[in-house]
Amino acid sequence: MSRRGWILFAAMCLIWGVPYLLIKVAVGTFTPASLVFVRTVIAAAVLLPLAAMRGQLRVLLPRWKPLLAYTVAELAVPWLLLSSAEQRLSSSLAGLLVAAVPLVGAVLARVAGNHEPLGGRRLLGLLVGLVGVAALVGGDYHGGNAVAFLQMAAVAIGYALGPFILARSLSDLPGLGVVAASLTLTAIGYAPVGIAQLPTQWPAPMVVVAIFVLALLCTAIAFLIFFALINEVGPVRTTVITYVNPAVAVALGVALLGEPFTAGIAAGFALILVGSVLATGRSPASSEGGESGAGPTQPAPAALAEPAAVPEP
Repeated sequence: MSRRGWILFAAMCLIWGVPYLLIKVAVGTFTPASLVFVRTVIAAAVLLPLAAMRGQLRVLLPRWKPLLAYTVAELAVPWLLLSSAEQRLSSSLAGLLVAAVPLVGAVLARVAGNHEPLGGRRLLGLLVGLVGVAALVGGDYHGGNAVAFLQMAAVAIGYALGPFILARSLSDLPGLGVVAASLTLTAIGYAPVGIAQLPTQWPAPMVVVAIFVLALLCTAIAFLIFFALINEVGPVRTTVITYVNPAVAVALGVALLGEPFTAGIAAGFALILVGSVLATGRSPASSEGGESGAGPTQPAPAALAEPAAVPEP
């Protein structure tokens, strides 16, 4: 990659590893619904005018149904459940569990009718990844966390489903317009509950900073950088940040919040990464050139969707 590509890549790896920490800080004061509302309102206020000036909104109107489905799957439901889960789970564990999204995407590809043979490597990848998830859950399981783990499972499904909707129904539309519209729809949808549940007193300075960094840097600015990264290095290389973000989330959680880092966490994360690479790679028979090892290993089709290839937490 070019130097600019590496800079953009490093920026995205860092920026999308930070939200888990910020959400953990914010949910001590904000309810999950009010947090989603404030975050999307601020981010939409930045991106919606930019998309409008570029004429990227009107073209979305004929596709309002898949756009709404994408919004629900990729933003509205996952962001609420992620915020709720972090009221019980550490930010680092939440980030690690989201790393399982490529595994869920591989399963959804099969369910959606991907006729390419599963193959021994992909099946092994799914099993290894499942063992990794089990290691993470088992190492931090407490009776009160059962609901939180179910919420994180729903988050992973939503983050994996969003790219399918995008790739099948919205892939020819401008990415900035799709994101800006989705943020706006989410803000409107959460407005009644979000406004009603806003804190009655002005939050502590740390919480205010967390909210604005989450909305401006980790959402609005992050998507602009993400589009630039895709243009610079392509969608395939861009998906690699999925495997780096959780490591950043763990490092920040351990360093700034004093969250535990155990051998089980390290082992579980490693297994998820190995499983994701194996499960989402193209089989040798389908690689470019039609010969074993003739072409590069690429993610599953859903992973190539833009901009949701890498779930933004």
